[in-house]
Amino acid sequence: MIAYIDGKLTHKDPTYVIIDINGIGYQIKISLSTYSSLPNGERCKLHTYLHIKEDAHTLYGFTTVAEKDTFLHLISISGVGPNTGLMILSSLSVEEVQQAIVREDVRTIQQVKGIGAKTAQRVILELKDKLKKEVLVADSTTVSSSAYNTNRSEALSALVTLGFAKNVAEKTLDAIIKREGGNLNVEELIKFALKSS
Repeated sequence: MIAYIDGKLTHKDPTYVIIDINGIGYQIKISLSTYSSLPNGERCKLHTYLHIKEDAHTLYGFTTVAEKDTFLHLISISGVGPNTGLMILSSLSVEEVQQAIVREDVRTIQQVKGIGAKTAQRVILELKDKLKKEVLVADSTTVSSSAYNTNRSEALSALVTLGFAKNVAEKTLDAIIKREGGNLNVEELIKFALKSS
């Protein structure tokens, strides 16, 4: 997996960019929000997702981790492919997508070109509990939600690597954050989780 690409932006188009790294140009598909936040011809860093199919390897890039995480949530839904996920993030901001899902606002998601009522309902049904949990825990902590989400996701990844079941690790981390507060760093979260298991 290619986690991010950091290099010189040599071509910028509303649907893709080319980033040069040591003489190799990487073509990366992007959303309109990523397009509008990228500088022209300067060095830039995109968080990426590599989608592999029989006939193509396609890189998708995002300026923020939050946008990449939302994209990954969206494409986990049956019937929502990477191009549809990108279309949703081009039409709505990350916050608008999250709020629409949490509030079960089918109409907002359905306004995106290519999204029908059934797909919009499936997105909400499958993601609302995940996003409600993330939004509730982020709201209940004083630390900024981006720092919280990064620490939590890094700790979660480490615990899964150590052999924890993902759902057990998520519940453990949420309980720790509720009990200890949201100012814990990754190392502290992992230590508490290991002690509580």
